[in-house]
Amino acid sequence: MPELPEVETSRRGIAPWIENQEVSEVIIRERRLRWPIPVEIDRILPGRKILSIRRRAKYLLFETGVGSAMLHLGMSGSVRIIDIDEPAAKHDHFDIRFGNGKALRFRDPRRFGSLLWAVNPHDHDLLRNLGPEPLSSEFGGDYLWQKSRGRRVNVKQFIMNGSVVVGVGNIYASETLFMARIHPKRAAGRISHERMSRLSDSIKSVLELAIDAGGTTLRDFQGSDGEPGYFRQQLDAYGRDGLPCVVCKMPIVSIVLGQRSTFYCKQCQR
Repeated sequence: MPELPEVETSRRGIAPWIENQEVSEVIIRERRLRWPIPVEIDRILPGRKILSIRRRAKYLLFETGVGSAMLHLGMSGSVRIIDIDEPAAKHDHFDIRFGNGKALRFRDPRRFGSLLWAVNPHDHDLLRNLGPEPLSSEFGGDYLWQKSRGRRVNVKQFIMNGSVVVGVGNIYASETLFMARIHPKRAAGRISHERMSRLSDSIKSVLELAIDAGGTTLRDFQGSDGEPGYFRQQLDAYGRDGLPCVVCKMPIVSIVLGQRSTFYCKQCQR
């Protein structure tokens, strides 16, 4: 499933091609995604200029002067920039065409993605209650420590909670806890301010590394240029159960927390 780094990689890949470009046509081949594509997309987007493409959590926001199209990649979705005459394949569900002869094409074999319309996306039900962006100035050790006080939930599930901070998916939660040397089962409310500051720094570092590397390839995600991300080659904990820890050489352990696979080092993480 594409996580924040993969979505940010896609945003950076498509933005130069379609920002400040006028939409000439919207071609919808399959309206039945996670939620039906609303008619506002067909009616409002043509003739409008895409002023900017921003990301909020794992949503791409295509901003116009009258509202924003909100795109979520779902579990298997991807976007590419193509020539408008490129033939569509089986799972290419919609194109947004532009006056420069290019189009944004959305492909999603599992159809768990979505394309919605919002006059003010930050007031939309899907975005209204989200926590801060992990790479923003709003997020840091002070915030994370204050948010965790009194919380008995384990720290891995705590940082994966979108109302606490967005974008820390399962892979990146294991990686950041390894970098911060914090045991994933430790209660969030029992972690010191100093260690929470280290954890917030680790979250920022891991996500920035993943974005620079083009995202993490798991299953069938591809970036906007058609090339898969390659951060998976740099993972220190996730998926390495039984392999030696890169620090102490003890075997990495795999457990299940919140129905998600979790990887850590018993020696390094406390």
